[in-house]
Amino acid sequence: MDLLEKVSFNDEGMLPVIVQDINRGEVLMMAWMNREALEKTLDTGKTHFWSRSRKRIWLKGEVSGHYQLVKEIRVDCDEDVLLIKVEQVKAACHTGYRSCFFRKVNEKGELELVAKKVFEPKKIYKT
Repeated sequence: MDLLEKVSFNDEGMLPVIVQDINRGEVLMMAWMNREALEKTLDTGKTHFWSRSRKRIWLKGEVSGHYQLVKEIRVDCDEDVLLIKVEQVKAACHTGYRSCFFRKVNEKGELELVAKKVFEPKKIYKT
């Protein structure tokens, strides 16, 4: 089975991807891949995504060094979502947290911080 031919990209040519830490089971982030990003991920063993804001493919960790080393790729039953299990270097979130899901909705319906920062973004991202 050729993964690139099997998965279904949406009308914009995108595929949603959930990234999970292979050791902790923690969901780190959700992002989008187009065909080229998926090809680069398969070729390099590091996650690549399509940046909707920058309108280009980016290697996760290209600025921070916080790479995601691909350990396993799973495809959902409809073949239109990927789950990529990775070894995460340092942190996945550009805001300084290990996971992009560092807040939860509490019983009052408010956002509550449930994690600590693992790095200071201003020291890494100059823009």
